[in-house]
Amino acid sequence: MTAFVLRRLIQAVIVMIAVAFIAFLLFQYVGDPVVFLLGQDAKPDQIREMRSALGLDKPFFVQFWHFLVNAAQGEFGLSLRQGAKVSRLIGERFPATLELALVAAALALFVGIPMGVYTALRRGTFMSQVFMTVSLLGVSLPTFLIGILLILVFAVTLGWFPSFGRGETVQFGWWSSGLFKADGWHHIVLPAVTLAIFQLTLIMRLVRAEMLEVLRTDYIKFARARGLSNRAIHFGHALKNTLVPVMTITGLQLGGLIAFAIITESVFQWPGMGLLFIQAVTFADIPVMAAYLCLIALIFVVINLVVDLLYFVVDPRLRVGKAGGH
Repeated sequence: MTAFVLRRLIQAVIVMIAVAFIAFLLFQYVGDPVVFLLGQDAKPDQIREMRSALGLDKPFFVQFWHFLVNAAQGEFGLSLRQGAKVSRLIGERFPATLELALVAAALALFVGIPMGVYTALRRGTFMSQVFMTVSLLGVSLPTFLIGILLILVFAVTLGWFPSFGRGETVQFGWWSSGLFKADGWHHIVLPAVTLAIFQLTLIMRLVRAEMLEVLRTDYIKFARARGLSNRAIHFGHALKNTLVPVMTITGLQLGGLIAFAIITESVFQWPGMGLLFIQAVTFADIPVMAAYLCLIALIFVVINLVVDLLYFVVDPRLRVGKAGGH
């Protein structure tokens, strides 16, 4: 187990260094931060002084080392557009994105898994066909179109939900949350559903496929021969083994929800990191872009590590294989 964790940690460090290098290249080849800070009319002496103050006159790998050290401490300098520390901007926006991703993930899990089980156990029924048709639409339609349709129907036509913003929030130190206010829940419904639909349909189809595969295995036939009830077979044996690969996919999808909430946040003007990143791209705000890239990579690495450990704990075959190998 220790060797397994060490290997994963080494891989995680290598991935983060590679991502940090890519983020560092943004400073080298995407515009000149000195020009953004001083403007086009800056004098040569001012430019030289600013480059020296920022450390841009040092060798390439020295600059990269300083970037790594600062990134490890969560420091990415000042936003070229807003003039504020990037770490503060990310800290202000991160709660909104994480909240949206967690609500969307919970919705996808608690709706997608039962729908997948139902379509596997009730193949050919009318509701099963309806669920499969809806899942095709969820996979096929782009996220921005789903968001616009939801706004048109539920915000503009019916007036049930607001079409933009996060609503009223509660502050807990540096952390803000809208989940402790009715207005916050009112605002999060449409963006959470928009973000969850693709993941929901993916989980549903994955659970259905895995469930059908498990139901054809020999140990399920043996359980039927022992006279176990369908409920015990379906939920005590089949579903339990179905959720092992689903857990892996779901964990990675959580990272995807955080990373790809950009479109949803743009459509609903949700004040999260995705909207901040879009604004940074528009104004070539390189420090914010680099910080976002590193943070998303870190989230994926951490989630992947946790999923690997959970997979190792849940699936006894891995532990047996490791013990046999030693």
